[in-house]
Amino acid sequence: MSQTTTKRVESADAADLEARIDSMCAMRDTRREDWDTLAFQTKAGPQYRRAQIRYIGSGGTGNHEGDDRALAAEHFTFSNMLLPPGAEGPEHTHHDVEEAFFVLEGELEITIHAGDDSATRLLGYRDLIKIPAGTARSLRNVGDTDALFVVMLGASKPQLPTYPPHSPMAGITRD
Repeated sequence: MSQTTTKRVESADAADLEARIDSMCAMRDTRREDWDTLAFQTKAGPQYRRAQIRYIGSGGTGNHEGDDRALAAEHFTFSNMLLPPGAEGPEHTHHDVEEAFFVLEGELEITIHAGDDSATRLLGYRDLIKIPAGTARSLRNVGDTDALFVVMLGASKPQLPTYPPHSPMAGITRD
């Protein structure tokens, strides 16, 4: 192989690597706060208003395959959630996947539920909780500033969560 051919192949390989690494990146400046994906929950009250910021897949919020900014999920989903002060994520259960919350900013109160019993923890900067599949959970921003946190779900396309009969979300539809 001549020196020229070798350089051309190396340049093509380098270009392929550049394109490949670009296809693996989801940069902050290309993300957007999607306040609409969970807007149906505000039918139960304004405290349920929050935004999802997708990076990998759709998470547990439904089908967002048209969002070409999010990387395709293969084994898990990864997004950020933004909760204004006082905002809540209602009690819900992911029956098929575990879910992890990792706090980047603010204070997040996480509660797990089992019938009439519950346990609550306060998470702050760089705190994490991993919640097993089938465990009911709720969350609330108890701070004075926005809470921003990572949400990871352990499947590429998790089932939609369910809400218990006593939840304000019971009977509320996405349309």
